[in-house]
Amino acid sequence: MKTPKEATSSSSAMRVKLVRTFPRFNLSQRWEHAVLMISIFVLLLTGLPQKYNTSTWSQAIISTPARLNLLQQIHHIAALLLTALVIYHLGKIIYQIIRRKLPGDMLPTLNDVKDAWKMVLYLIYIKKQKPAFGKYNFEQKVTYWFLFFAIGIMVISGFIMWFPEVVTRLLPGQVIPGAIMAHSTEAIVTAIFIIIWHFYHVHLERLNLSIFSGWLNEEDMRTYHSLEYERLVKQENPKETQGEVKS
Repeated sequence: MKTPKEATSSSSAMRVKLVRTFPRFNLSQRWEHAVLMISIFVLLLTGLPQKYNTSTWSQAIISTPARLNLLQQIHHIAALLLTALVIYHLGKIIYQIIRRKLPGDMLPTLNDVKDAWKMVLYLIYIKKQKPAFGKYNFEQKVTYWFLFFAIGIMVISGFIMWFPEVVTRLLPGQVIPGAIMAHSTEAIVTAIFIIIWHFYHVHLERLNLSIFSGWLNEEDMRTYHSLEYERLVKQENPKETQGEVKS
């Protein structure tokens, strides 16, 4: 593999550094994340005032029936967007299974449990090195599978609340209050999970924007995904991009 190069421009007195980056997320994955991020944000923004409708701050938002109706309409549109994303994601998984091209990178394994334990030992200074990770570490798998089931619960319970007359023709009426409880509780838990867990690992621990660009630089690949880095280096599939660094 080529090593990073530096060149000096006589006219601008700037050094041009070639930064190697490696593929991280494809276009489909990046669009899915963008739609997921927007839809969940809108759902929380429009759902929380309805859950806490007796509080002072909520009354300032839904003080009239017209405002409440508008809030519900926006909530339903975002719900349909999220549902479409779920259908697309599941359809893609089924297609990959049929074609026998489903990657196993996100499937939980026994190694994830071992890696989590090794990370605990590292954090309490018993081990000197972090465990080596592949394309996705155990923290990222926890995020994916938590959201996978949480969104499933919210989508199903949300449609039960949206069409109670249809549901009660097939199921007992007790399912409605159960759906309301499941929907609101799961929404709060998901919001807390995203803010505390996901934001910490992606934005506070280190700023990682690869889900938007699709690429991760060589230093981060070596540090956080060393096994995947070694695999990609063997395939000789890096991408080099130019960035300017002041001399």
